[in-house]
Amino acid sequence: MKFAFVTPRYGEEIVGGAEMAARMIAERLVAQLGWSVEIFTTRAKDIVTWGNEYPAGDETLNGVVVHRFDVTSGRPSHFFSFSERLLSAPAAATEAEGQAFIDTQGPGCPSLVEALRSCDRELVAFYPYLYTPTVEGVAAIGDRAVMHPAAHDEPALHLPVFRRTMTGVQGLAFHTRGERDLVQRLFPVAHLPQVVLGLGFDEPAPGLGTGTPPGELLGIGDRPYLLCLGRVDGLKGTTALGAFFASYKERRPGPLALALVGPVTAQPPLSPDVVLTGPVSEADKWSLLRGATALVSPSPHESFSLVLLEAWSVGVPAIVNAVCSATVEHCSDSGGGLWFGSYAEFEVVLDVMLADPELRARLAERGRRYVEANFRWPVIIDRYDTFAGHVLDRVTQKRH
Repeated sequence: MKFAFVTPRYGEEIVGGAEMAARMIAERLVAQLGWSVEIFTTRAKDIVTWGNEYPAGDETLNGVVVHRFDVTSGRPSHFFSFSERLLSAPAAATEAEGQAFIDTQGPGCPSLVEALRSCDRELVAFYPYLYTPTVEGVAAIGDRAVMHPAAHDEPALHLPVFRRTMTGVQGLAFHTRGERDLVQRLFPVAHLPQVVLGLGFDEPAPGLGTGTPPGELLGIGDRPYLLCLGRVDGLKGTTALGAFFASYKERRPGPLALALVGPVTAQPPLSPDVVLTGPVSEADKWSLLRGATALVSPSPHESFSLVLLEAWSVGVPAIVNAVCSATVEHCSDSGGGLWFGSYAEFEVVLDVMLADPELRARLAERGRRYVEANFRWPVIIDRYDTFAGHVLDRVTQKRH
């Protein structure tokens, strides 16, 4: 099949999020099914500035042809105040206001959309729903479009302007049942071909996980630690986690530390018990995962959360935010983790986990079995092949 993905950013340097998910699927469609897969994306690396950083033009990355186009408009300074006002009551926004949100959020990339119009791809998958290339691209070639919304219940999803984007495609692929149910509740799309795909997971390559010992990397010696892995950002829940953890340590003094590992957007208050590392190597990431007492995912806004699968695969239980339907769904389905919706629940969950090593081991083992049964790449790609075949049949029938 001649297939394409459209993402706002693309590259091995883009860690986490929808862009990495698109790359993981694209590379395995080539390797496992022999598809011809192309990527239409921008030259941007930074999601805030959308500056042109990658070289313009084409390259082949791990068997996938990547077309990069110039960003002509990023986020103006007034975007943040405008979006804050608009998203305080998104359902009341007009179409014009919604379009202004899309235009100013960016990345503006007209040449990408023009290239899509003339490309020879049988199907084009847009991943995620939120950004300008998706909205404008679906409007241009929706008759052969697939949507990977990567949606969660955030204010922007309720802007009426996204209705035409969600309903303008020929099929939808979701990370979780919760995401599917959310999108079906907000948009009339239940008649379209759909799949709850998830994401695949591979064990780390031989040699990974032999990175710097955790105590040395974090500077905490042999102290136990909770690990929060991903972007350090208030919107990802790390500010609230820092506050909860500080309160916990006041009430439960002891050696427990918290490690925040990943790119830093908003630095939470630090203390001798909180370590902020910034990004780390893949080997050091696996070293930190293996040594953690538990993985904490404080984000209220995740559409999948690959780090949960990684933690379970190396014998580490999970603690997640009760507001996040995707991570709670994983923990509930697997029996591999607990969740909190308030400080009081956070305290109880930590008390229970820290006091019972056998419980932590049982949770982690249940999570490991869940990963093995549901999220190995061959299973995911076979599922996607079947789904794409249904969508292509729909597209072909509509044309004749």
